[in-house]
Amino acid sequence: MDLQLTGKRALVTGSSSGLGEAIARALAAEGADVVVHGRDRLRTETVATAIRTAGGRAHIAIGDLTTDDGADAVAEAALAGGPIDILVNNAGAYPHRSWKEATAADWSHTYEVNVVSGVRMILRLVPRMHKRGWGRVIQIGGGLGLQPSADLPHYTATLAARHNLTVSLARELKGTGVTANTVAPGAILVDSVQRFLTDLAPARGWGETWEDIERNAIEELVPNDVGRMGRPEEIAAAVLYLSGPLADYVTGTTLRVDGGTIRGVH
Repeated sequence: MDLQLTGKRALVTGSSSGLGEAIARALAAEGADVVVHGRDRLRTETVATAIRTAGGRAHIAIGDLTTDDGADAVAEAALAGGPIDILVNNAGAYPHRSWKEATAADWSHTYEVNVVSGVRMILRLVPRMHKRGWGRVIQIGGGLGLQPSADLPHYTATLAARHNLTVSLARELKGTGVTANTVAPGAILVDSVQRFLTDLAPARGWGETWEDIERNAIEELVPNDVGRMGRPEEIAAAVLYLSGPLADYVTGTTLRVDGGTIRGVH
């Protein structure tokens, strides 16, 4: 299927590794001109070089989105090659803190990283999409924003905020040709998650092979109907669909890619 992304320009925040990297690579493979964003220049350039080596088009934007100056620098670098048609707000963090451990400062910082950073990019790029009459804003949310657990309360609250602002933005953009949607992953196998679960495995008795660790961790922590963690490429596929003209009639919605983790109708 031709997703009609050739010639579109996309900025994927937090794409120097992990899920963001997978999204950037997938967009480039479909013909989009991709801006890879990160705070570390070497890591960011490494991803962009890999995309170019594979035949794609990639540029870089360096900056800390938790500051106005950093967001200005990223927007300027992204727009240097032309207008941005697709904004994927992926950048974020999930510090492991419980209710007893998370301080008010932790809550404030996590909100700044996971919510306000995305808002900064929306404010800088979406008005330009509006003027051109076409654009895509895709938030990377998560099932914990819909079905919170007791753990990571500061993080799950920011996911809920991402979902909420997407719907508000979609209402604001009514009739403009610009859509706003959320992709909500379940537990996704990125390097940091694999390291965390592998370190946790001995104390939990999950086994020694990754196959055993993954199966037992899913069953104990985030049970789903597929019985495994999702792969970054599976999230990227959902982003690809929402990024193109085939999704012109989809806005203000949440596309869950979670193996059936959320047990309900939303």
